[in-house]
Amino acid sequence: MARTSPVFICSHCGKDTPKWQGQCPHCDEWNTLEAGIAPRTRAAPIAAATPRSLDSTLAEAPGRLSCGQEELDRVFGGGIVPGSVTLLGGDPGIGKSTLLLQVAAHVAASRGVLYASGEESVSQVGLRAQRLGVSATSLRCVSESDLQAITGLASESKVALLVVDSIQTVQTAAAVGSAGGVAQLRESTAELVRFAKSTATAVVIIGHVTKEGMIAGPRMLEHLVDTVLYFESEAGSRYRIVRATKNRFGAVNELGFFAMTEGGLKEVRNPSAIFLSRAPEPAAGSIVTVTREGGRPLLIELQALVDRMRFGAPRRVAQGVDSNRVAMLLAVLNRHAAVSLQEHDVFVNVVGGIEIGETAWDLPVVIALASSLSDRTVPNSLISFGEIGLTGEVRPVAYGEERLKEAQKQGFKLAIVPKDNAPRKPLQGLDVVSVGRVGEALEAAFRKP
Repeated sequence: MARTSPVFICSHCGKDTPKWQGQCPHCDEWNTLEAGIAPRTRAAPIAAATPRSLDSTLAEAPGRLSCGQEELDRVFGGGIVPGSVTLLGGDPGIGKSTLLLQVAAHVAASRGVLYASGEESVSQVGLRAQRLGVSATSLRCVSESDLQAITGLASESKVALLVVDSIQTVQTAAAVGSAGGVAQLRESTAELVRFAKSTATAVVIIGHVTKEGMIAGPRMLEHLVDTVLYFESEAGSRYRIVRATKNRFGAVNELGFFAMTEGGLKEVRNPSAIFLSRAPEPAAGSIVTVTREGGRPLLIELQALVDRMRFGAPRRVAQGVDSNRVAMLLAVLNRHAAVSLQEHDVFVNVVGGIEIGETAWDLPVVIALASSLSDRTVPNSLISFGEIGLTGEVRPVAYGEERLKEAQKQGFKLAIVPKDNAPRKPLQGLDVVSVGRVGEALEAAFRKP
């Protein structure tokens, strides 16, 4: 029979320690130890698995499950892999349950699906499906919080997809504590992973997030699952972004764009159009760049505002880009382009709430800063990308030709890019100006046609 002993469990890493202390000895986080009870059981002997050839398993592997929306399939890497476990997190009310109900209804048209909700009754889920206009005739739904009962129903029905909404509401008899506790979250997720791998059932879990925007529970949850998706949205916007922060079967940081409508979430086929709703007349400090998110280029507007400092130290505010890198670019402008902003407040913003993690935004931000300082506009048909070094050189970025082709497809006429990113063959309708120094880039941007 299992014996129990009092321990203190870390809410960050999920590991336990016999005595309370201010700092967790495993992950070094402070004030994360909570009193709990850890079961002590003797481990049963495990039968040795039989090694198999990889070629034979590839021949038996079933195909991916289509989500019914190309944007979500792109984030998954081509669809949901059978036997995989996906953790979907996001702010309350952002649309997690809505999206997965749409996916479940689409898959249920051809394969078995079980939607297990611990937060709503079956009739409430049915009302939501009716409001969204999705066909749920072949979708099986259960309102249950006992994990053994959920996996038992899924195994009995031999479903291809199991949706658990949410992991914080279910509990298993293999762990002590209430639902949502560290021990319950850890063991419930591990049990779902074992179920998915042994039955080749695709499992998608909804997870609540903390006020910091991270999935609630120990970070071990993200290590256990195969794919971690985050739902993101700017406050007041109807657009939603699904980002893959971990994916064993596809690209990391791949993005899927959706619009929230009365009929649920609709995919956005041309996401660049979201971030290019500019004024018809050119404005000082505005420029378009081509960034690369996941596996595709994306056109985004960058805005810069330079204002004379009123008092105190000059402000350096950046939204969507690294503020420390903005400070570095200001020093490069001062040293290598004779553009001094030491007595000015500087504000940089990425339109649409996107965060750019690469360095291709260096060159367009420098042009936008010079544009705002001198109150000179650049044409709306101009795009730019490139990295800037500390010595003032303009360095190339990856996938330069793909970025230029995307700009050409969107109707841009002029591009200022690094010399090493110049296309081998001329692009029809797009005049490409290649530069090697930051000063050359500013001259090309403000050159009169």
